[in-house]
Amino acid sequence: MSSTMPMQEYISPGHMACPGCGAVLAMRYILNVLGEKTVVVIPASCWSVIDGVFPYSAVRVPLFHTAFETAASVASGIKAGLDIQGDTETTVLAFAGDGATFDIGFQALSGAAERNEDFIYVCYDNEAYMNTGVQRSSATPYGAWTTTTPVRHPKDRPKKRILEIMAAHEIPYAATASIAYPDDLSAKVKKAKGIYGTKFLHIFSPCPTGWKSKSSQIIKIARLAVHTKVFPLYEVENGFTFHINMEPKNIPVREYLKLQGRFAHLSEEDIADIQRQVDEEWEHLLKRALY
Repeated sequence: MSSTMPMQEYISPGHMACPGCGAVLAMRYILNVLGEKTVVVIPASCWSVIDGVFPYSAVRVPLFHTAFETAASVASGIKAGLDIQGDTETTVLAFAGDGATFDIGFQALSGAAERNEDFIYVCYDNEAYMNTGVQRSSATPYGAWTTTTPVRHPKDRPKKRILEIMAAHEIPYAATASIAYPDDLSAKVKKAKGIYGTKFLHIFSPCPTGWKSKSSQIIKIARLAVHTKVFPLYEVENGFTFHINMEPKNIPVREYLKLQGRFAHLSEEDIADIQRQVDEEWEHLLKRALY
């Protein structure tokens, strides 16, 4: 099947990402859809480094680097400035990692969503604070190793349900997406661009460095996340209408876990427990969703 993605590129060669970085693919796919009339806001994160060393930038649209907790507030201000100038064509994109979204930047994000500020907020989720050394975030999954949840004491709490939290703000559009399914991702970006108000996209973006995985297997891992039901693809409109976008193949979760060294310490009992949690989460989604 041929891709329906636009092919115009807005990221230059020579960026500073690690090999196999999912966050680069996420940015690439998004800008391919949004085009040159885009302003990007990036808080402290891996992308603060990936973009390059001042005065150079790998991104071919205007880009603002800002403080860790302020992506949503800066995006709100930029959109207000564009409105004052009468610019109705430029899209404001906040592009933040899970640490700047689930944790440190959540207050600003929640406030912007409550006001229904008109921008797209993307969380590229690599499930830890990767830029500062692979520390646990509230996006880190149950049982995972990080430098602050070592093998003897892996994370013992579930991943925060960030999409449901954002949907609870009754924003017009929220959706999950994955770098392994660029057509689905692109369709959701295009849809978000055409909606007024706060749009939230939660993009699964594997990190080979922090996940102790081979860079060549990142797309496979991202596909397995969908088909093991670890990361379902769905969207929520106006806070209440849930649509599942892809039927999982019900692959056992161990097939996903075994490709990541961050889960290598898990026992059979641990894996069975994670499978139970994943199945329960899927049933929870099914009760709310339409196909």
